[in-house]
Amino acid sequence: MSDNNLLSKLTGIKEKFENLSEQLSDPSVMSDMKKYISLNREYRGLEPLVEAGEKYKSLMGNLQSAKELLMVEKDEEMRDMAKEEVSMLEEEIPRLEEEIKLLLIPADPQDEKNAILEIRAGAGGDEASIFAGDLFRMYSKYAERRGWKIEINSQNEGTSGGFKELICKVSGTGVYGVLKYESGVHRVQRVPQTETQGRVHTSAASVVVLPEAEEFDIDISVNDIRKDTFCSSGPGGQSVNTTYSAIRLTHIPSGVVVQCQDQKSQIKNYEKAFAELRTRVYNLEYDKYLNEISSKRKTMVSTGDRSAKIRTYNYPQSRVTDHRINYNMHNLPMFMDGALQDVLDELQVAENAERLKESGE
Repeated sequence: MSDNNLLSKLTGIKEKFENLSEQLSDPSVMSDMKKYISLNREYRGLEPLVEAGEKYKSLMGNLQSAKELLMVEKDEEMRDMAKEEVSMLEEEIPRLEEEIKLLLIPADPQDEKNAILEIRAGAGGDEASIFAGDLFRMYSKYAERRGWKIEINSQNEGTSGGFKELICKVSGTGVYGVLKYESGVHRVQRVPQTETQGRVHTSAASVVVLPEAEEFDIDISVNDIRKDTFCSSGPGGQSVNTTYSAIRLTHIPSGVVVQCQDQKSQIKNYEKAFAELRTRVYNLEYDKYLNEISSKRKTMVSTGDRSAKIRTYNYPQSRVTDHRINYNMHNLPMFMDGALQDVLDELQVAENAERLKESGE
């Protein structure tokens, strides 16, 4: 992309940014909450690009001035300073151009959202449930490092520990944009706690990460929902309370069913279940988009095809392998303690490269 073309794009974006700022101050827009939220999200999304653009224009101006100085200046000391500045700017400007090219590619608008995280035990019996529990602990530790909040919606514990299924909400800044890479099948190779012969077994658990649908993303009529109540139950089916506080909601048009029994209050369980239902119905459409991009990006194969094997946790060799980017880490205990940032950064870099290739920049 030529300098003039890039500067032209940046000028157009700044004009759009200023126009959005004016719209957000308009009383008629402020009174339409759905429109206001949409415009505000777009405004915030353009902010980093506008800032980078202003810096780029400033550096280009400085480079021009330094080159002009070299053409007319006779003083050697001044010329040396100008040469040094030209050299520094000619290194910095290309780096900033690459950053701007990435920012120019439209981001997935879902990336800033909270996420619904599902972990389900797969093949491997009790060991798979134990591994599902290990994965939940790993994500909890990572969320703690990021300052994110985890709220459990529902859980079904395994007979020997861990979970047959666990569904939770992860709240914080840009949660979905980070955790979306975790969707797929996670495989573990180790000697199970339930194994007496000391043989290494392979078990699996599946992870699904969904962007949480916000109130204005989709309209769901309460007339389309069937509500059932039941007693919350613990492991073994024992009743843990005698009131019908657990909630099961069925969205009749789509057949989507969710339930929540984590709270003692029926009202709170209903609110959490309804939020999850809204997310699942919303994601029926979002999945079409994921299937489209998964054919282009290896980093996103997990979200487009959630049956894809994405990562192996090998305990005898203390190795974690991410199969999408041939990533290996040889400190499994640290990884399981929430040290995911390195692999997530590598996946982000790989996706950015693919997005640049798609855009033809």
